[in-house]
Amino acid sequence: MSSHGICDRVAIVGVGCTHFGERWELSLDDLIRQAAGEAYTSAGVAKDDVDAYWFGTAQSGMSGITVARPLQLVDKPVTRVENYCATGSEALRQAANQFPVPNDGTQRTLTAAAMFSMVAPAYAKRYHVDEDELRGVLARIASKNHANGARNPRAQFRKPVSAEAICSMPAVAGRLSVFDCAGVADGAAAAIVVRAEDAHRYTDKPLLIKALSFIAGNGSGLADPDYDYTHFPEVAASAVDAYRQAGITDPRAELAMAEVHDCFTPTELVLTEDLGLCERGTAWKEVLAGTFDLDGAMPVNPDGGLKSFGHPTGASGLRMIYEAWLQLRGEAPQERRISTYGKRSKALTHNLGGYPGEMVSFVGIFGTD
Repeated sequence: MSSHGICDRVAIVGVGCTHFGERWELSLDDLIRQAAGEAYTSAGVAKDDVDAYWFGTAQSGMSGITVARPLQLVDKPVTRVENYCATGSEALRQAANQFPVPNDGTQRTLTAAAMFSMVAPAYAKRYHVDEDELRGVLARIASKNHANGARNPRAQFRKPVSAEAICSMPAVAGRLSVFDCAGVADGAAAAIVVRAEDAHRYTDKPLLIKALSFIAGNGSGLADPDYDYTHFPEVAASAVDAYRQAGITDPRAELAMAEVHDCFTPTELVLTEDLGLCERGTAWKEVLAGTFDLDGAMPVNPDGGLKSFGHPTGASGLRMIYEAWLQLRGEAPQERRISTYGKRSKALTHNLGGYPGEMVSFVGIFGTD
């Protein structure tokens, strides 16, 4: 299924993340140098102190040379990683486990927006929610993430948008508007990992890896007449495994925050249930109650998520870990600090790739204690 437990064996001692957006003024090399440079500085190391590199990318380079060249690495192993939208998380997992995975060459004829738009009517039907009311719930998710992103100087979209304005926009797929869809962005993120016992050499506040779980689905959902688009089995399985590794029995009570893969608003809705942050069929009520807001009982996507921060396919997984680093260490500015800071010490990041019925899913748990 995944690793057989990595709790407290590896620590993150430095991170870096660029501003996400349509960065026409910067090259890929520039983005790599910015993210890596911040990570070096954060950990207090030089590039030659790093023993090995893992490079997560989506279609921007065919080998480790893509990183070795701009960083001018000498005699260092660089492994290129690509695994759908979960690439950033996969790069961290391989760096922590040093375990290679194959890649496939799957192609899809429907757009991602079309595939994920089917989640909304299916959810409404299964849980007897009026479709117009659910439309408002999805707009509330987008509005929440835009409000969070508006406070974040590195986010791609920094303008608050009301749920009412989102509901009034024309549909682009099903009943989803463009504001229900994550923006494609340019950007990079980086992390430096060491053995946990060595973390004190670099920082007095390391982010310890509590769990890394990765599931690659077999695509059976597309051929299963019973699959109804209201849940993502790969996500639920990777969450169960991650919680087992980290010793978490009540994620709603034990996690301080969650960064989830909100590629589309219905995705975030379903993910909160698949990850055990609320009961099945109740996420829509929790959204309306403000549970997942920055000041709510279980903050979700405090940095704005894919929806507002942006989504460079290869970098999003590590961007989530960057936010966990800031929030758990108390380095997020006061105006966007999670309500649970100082009360709980673990964060979840969730990154997926693919489509309903055919996806890969990563769940990581990170903590400061």
